[in-house]
Amino acid sequence: MRTAQPDKPQARKRGLVIKELSDEVLIYDLERETAHCLNQTAALVWKHCDGRNDVARIAGLMRQQLNASVDQNVVWFALRQLEKDHLLETKVMPPPTIAGMNRRQMMRTLGLATVVAVPLVTSIVAPTAVQAVSCTPSGGGCSAGSECCSGLCNNSICD
Repeated sequence: MRTAQPDKPQARKRGLVIKELSDEVLIYDLERETAHCLNQTAALVWKHCDGRNDVARIAGLMRQQLNASVDQNVVWFALRQLEKDHLLETKVMPPPTIAGMNRRQMMRTLGLATVVAVPLVTSIVAPTAVQAVSCTPSGGGCSAGSECCSGLCNNSICD
């Protein structure tokens, strides 16, 4: 991840499969085999990360699109999540007042001051195709029920 101007983030587009829905964006990261669901607020932040818009501009664009009050802290919160999930090309450098905050402190800061939904990025590691369809049939060796087609592992043998 390269560093751009401190508050002009660049969304990552390469190596991603992107599906935009009415109120969220689904992103599958081909490199990390991870699926992400961005709620409307996080999706708007991500869409406006073009390397030219700063945080204040992104907040302003969101205010126009949502017709609601959007604090810059909402944008910073979303950017931290997007960076953590490798959905930005550039490293973001939040102001010192925000940089040291943990998730709980950030949620308190956002609190009731925001009218829009708190930005949320939900991520899961997606199984490969082989992992998704493979299981051990009855009589095969196992160490956990999740390995067995039946879901039952008894004395290291699938029931």
